[in-house]
Amino acid sequence: MAGRGDPPEEPPESPADGEDEYRSLVFDESFVRAARLQEFSARERMGEHARAVRSVPRRSSRKGPGFATTLVVLVALAFASAVYIGFRQPLPDTVPDRAEPLQATVVPLAPRGAVAGGSPRALIEHGPAAHFRVGAAGINLPAVRRTDNFSDAQVMAALATAKDFLVESSLDPDVLGGRETGTVKALLDPDQAADFDLSMDSPAGDGRHPAAGWLVRFDPARAELADPAIRVYGTLSYSETDASRLEVVADHTFTYTVRPAVNGPQQADGASLFTVHRLLHFRFDRDDLRLHRLELRTAYVQAGPQSCSSGTSPALNPLLAGERADPAGPGGTDPYATGTPAGGLCGTLEIGPALGQAPPAPVSPISVAPSQVSPSLESGPVPGPVPVP
Repeated sequence: MAGRGDPPEEPPESPADGEDEYRSLVFDESFVRAARLQEFSARERMGEHARAVRSVPRRSSRKGPGFATTLVVLVALAFASAVYIGFRQPLPDTVPDRAEPLQATVVPLAPRGAVAGGSPRALIEHGPAAHFRVGAAGINLPAVRRTDNFSDAQVMAALATAKDFLVESSLDPDVLGGRETGTVKALLDPDQAADFDLSMDSPAGDGRHPAAGWLVRFDPARAELADPAIRVYGTLSYSETDASRLEVVADHTFTYTVRPAVNGPQQADGASLFTVHRLLHFRFDRDDLRLHRLELRTAYVQAGPQSCSSGTSPALNPLLAGERADPAGPGGTDPYATGTPAGGLCGTLEIGPALGQAPPAPVSPISVAPSQVSPSLESGPVPGPVPVP
């Protein structure tokens, strides 16, 4: 008897015509591999209508529980690493840096006697501003060099914006006449807009809301320009305060010729000089440089001739030709009272001869005399100009 692996001893049976009826079927390798069969056991074959063989199921291609565990561990490790890096290197603060309120000091300067009068030309040619330049030509930009964190172009942008502010707030006839404030406000950081508006509408001597801290304007009911050629002398300087800010210091003296604000012809010799010394500190961040705006940090202003009582007025009140200062001082200050002090500062207008000789450096023609300060303030020194860095 032949074994399972031997061919049968007798020749295979074939049909009458001698052709194999299964010759047309091709059992290639893929067909054989797909036909994975397994015989049933004898017990299974005893059942009724039992099949002789059964298909063996394919091995599942899905990974076992070990793969899922490994994936979960990897995800957990990645999450823990991200948290650790986040604590070691926190994200930068995205809250924008807000502009600080203005700190301003305005000192009216009272003359010792009557205010001198004359024609605008004579007052300028024979006065301390004879060598001053006219208008914006007197606001000169310094030599520009890059800083550690700001380029030449950025430094120039800061200086140009500061000059624009000085021109708009000190030389524009509409601003000086009290008819315009929007051009000055447009150059300020938006965070200072509310304080600026309050200073224009309701000025106060609280160090934050004096109108003269932001701009120069005359009471239109009292005085007007006698000559539009305003004389200017001063300097601009800059420095880098930190990696994100530039500071510009403007120290300028503006000399105006004014006359009484009345309709009709004016007297030829009815003009007088009015001088404003402005020491301003501007700060710029990178957004300010890009948007052509600035933050006015501090302002120290001396203006005269005025009476001491005009320190908190909505506009400057020049004493005109032949007028004298109000004998009343700025008023006392009670050190026991809480809240914002009600007193003010006042100085004496003194013109030194050196300024008329074209000094090499700007020298203020104005000095503050301690004797003119309110008696309740004589125990302490009179605040002077903010030192320039």
